[in-house]
Amino acid sequence: MMKEKLYIIKIGGALIDDESLLEQFLDQFSEIQEKKILVHGGGKLATTLADKLGIEQKLVNGRRITDKDTLDVVAMVYAGSINKNIVAKLQQKKCKAIGFSGADANLIKATKREDSEIDFGFVGDINEKSINKKLISKLLKLKLVPVFSAITHDKKGHLFNTNADTIASVIAQALSAKYDVELLYCFDKEGVLEDVNQSESLIKRISEEDFFQLKEDNKLHKGILPKLENALEAVKNKVNNVFLIKETKLKNHIENHDAGTEICI
Repeated sequence: MMKEKLYIIKIGGALIDDESLLEQFLDQFSEIQEKKILVHGGGKLATTLADKLGIEQKLVNGRRITDKDTLDVVAMVYAGSINKNIVAKLQQKKCKAIGFSGADANLIKATKREDSEIDFGFVGDINEKSINKKLISKLLKLKLVPVFSAITHDKKGHLFNTNADTIASVIAQALSAKYDVELLYCFDKEGVLEDVNQSESLIKRISEEDFFQLKEDNKLHKGILPKLENALEAVKNKVNNVFLIKETKLKNHIENHDAGTEICI
């Protein structure tokens, strides 16, 4: 029996921060007829609010340390303001969206990141077993469109900040046994570029071997690395199709499958 198609689409901060682009993207997203899930990261709003509140933001190797005060801010912004604004905009477009953090109905259970050298604070790591796939499937069966923020929990009363690229990949892996899953990372480039400043240097297909070579040659900028690592993890764990595409090309990709970079084994 053929599996039902499911799109899992992840968007990031640059898109969220641009109201006009976000509106265009959500227009395209709402037109997708198949089952779909949206996963979003944060934007500048969390940093802006933290600055206003006098909460210092600490980064180690480009990764945010989430202390208790920072967690309060990101939970308010990601699971609150951003999530509910996206849901409201989708409702306006007759898309039956429903917004979640991982704590809601125990949809995504995380464990606190343990690192012998760095204490990342309230940062949660997840794997396929973290996902409440039965309940997500029930929501999809009801023709609801889950919209996930990058906030998870440990079922012991603690919230965690969790990488949204990872959330999208792990949800895709968890649901791939039941659905024909296509995972799309939408961001502000045409896809993976050999030269980050040249849109015509698009690489159409990347295997794990290609990834390691590009990384060794220092051709991948820091922002693309977590997307590619999570995309490869999804492909290795039976997610049928994984692409990195420009956010404005979503409709074109759904119709023609000729945009962006395809990730393959």
